[in-house]
Amino acid sequence: MRALVVRGRGETPAVEDVRLPAPGPGELRVRIRAAGICHSDLAMVDGTLAPAYPLVLGHEATGVVAEAGPGTTLAVGTPVVLNWAPACRECWHCRHGEPWLCAANPNPSTPRGETAAGEPLQVTLGLGALAEEVVVPQHAAVPVPAGLPPEQAAVLGCAVLTGVGAVRNTARVAPGESVAVIGLGGVGLAVLTAARRAGAAPILAVDVVEAKRELALAAGATDFLRSDDRLGKEIRVRTDGRGVDHAFECVGRSATIRAAWRATRRGGAVTVVGMGGKDDMLSLSALDIFHSARTLRSSVYGSTDPDREVPELAEALAAGDLDLGPLVSGTVPLAEAPAALERLARGEGARWVVTFPD
Repeated sequence: MRALVVRGRGETPAVEDVRLPAPGPGELRVRIRAAGICHSDLAMVDGTLAPAYPLVLGHEATGVVAEAGPGTTLAVGTPVVLNWAPACRECWHCRHGEPWLCAANPNPSTPRGETAAGEPLQVTLGLGALAEEVVVPQHAAVPVPAGLPPEQAAVLGCAVLTGVGAVRNTARVAPGESVAVIGLGGVGLAVLTAARRAGAAPILAVDVVEAKRELALAAGATDFLRSDDRLGKEIRVRTDGRGVDHAFECVGRSATIRAAWRATRRGGAVTVVGMGGKDDMLSLSALDIFHSARTLRSSVYGSTDPDREVPELAEALAAGDLDLGPLVSGTVPLAEAPAALERLARGEGARWVVTFPD
């Protein structure tokens, strides 16, 4: 089968022929219908997440069960959304209601299959979903209704869960509370969508790229602001001089975390959704932390339980109560995935989705 493979840190990914093993006990072979391209894939390419290579990229996808290994209960033909962080249900975090922090969460890369030349192959986050097929444990495949638009169903497994969960589970935004979202990639746009569904107002979208304005307004923002030195002042102007109740940082940089901190009112909350580098240090004064009474926290995978929340979101999508169209900038075939990764790195659009023929 074909897959998008990167062979080393900083190298350009390319489509290659690879071989996956047959599904073993408790495993499924899933034929991919659509797979999103995420900033985490860029972090695999540039080595930020320190994976092993050669590596099949991709961890956000939807597909159909094509083969079921011994001991599985999902039938061939079942549509599924892939879960890159399936919970073990046995570790301390799982038993205490925090499955998103499961101790069994996968490493950045997992050995699975081989290249056409017989080299051992790695897959991203246990999936390697930018491929025609994947072999995964059954608990990494969440059944969803048939007939969902594949390009929208694909983003349920990462961008939407992360963004919606940050609003609903981590920050618990209430109707009438004010929100600022800094960084308008796929996750940031999902945060906007969730803030609108939560009844937040105003909802201020922030990015360095002016072209994100229309995307932001379509996703649910009430206003769009360029990210610059005047950002804090501009946000206070729109919030009666206080700052927002909730700021969501969806970039993963210390500079934008500080910007989110400054944009938030005294007693407000900053939720860091973006994943940054280990050497990018954040500095806040001890006096500021005490005096501002703000809360600074992260949202890992939206503080979600995908086994429960993916089906809920999928049902809302099927019913027309959830519109994920603004999150998808376009669809491309697998051969064009390297170019889509480059567009993502330049900040163009939101989510680019690779689609596969039925």
